[in-house]
Amino acid sequence: MALGQQHVSTHRPEAERRDVDSEAPPSVSAVAFRQAMSCLPTAVYLVTTDGPGGRAGFTASAVCSVTDDPPTLLVCINRRASAYAAFADNALLCVNALGAEHETVSNAFGGKTPMAERFARAEWTTQATGAPVLVDALAHFECRVSQRVAVGTHDVLFCEIEAMSSCDGRERLLYFDRQYHRLPSR
Repeated sequence: MALGQQHVSTHRPEAERRDVDSEAPPSVSAVAFRQAMSCLPTAVYLVTTDGPGGRAGFTASAVCSVTDDPPTLLVCINRRASAYAAFADNALLCVNALGAEHETVSNAFGGKTPMAERFARAEWTTQATGAPVLVDALAHFECRVSQRVAVGTHDVLFCEIEAMSSCDGRERLLYFDRQYHRLPSR
């Protein structure tokens, strides 16, 4: 193990194991969890919406596929995020996959930048659902939220895909070790 790394184990010898239903889970600090997650590279997305709750968007890395029948993604959003109220009131959203050239836009959507200024930093269109689609996204997934589940500080949105575009050959934007990285195309 390299210097500065901590190993956190929740493994217990057989003699110490008890019925898992009768015991609270092992305690893992939020700081240790975030540090461990920073070791995992992830794609970067802008998740956008427009509707009765207003136009809003945020930068996300907590996006993944759930199933291909029906095609469904999950998106996690912090309930304290400035964009949360709009996403709570709107049923449609778009997940825009970012290329390496979108780092500045990602920063705007990930910070305290006012919503109008976030959207002014890039070119947008609307397509099948009316949710904002980033014109030069690597790929986009227009979705209808089919289910919302509250977990800790976040809501997990299960999003059925209604329309999408495929990736092109540009470099991808990744987030790893608390900074952006570029992933070359094939």
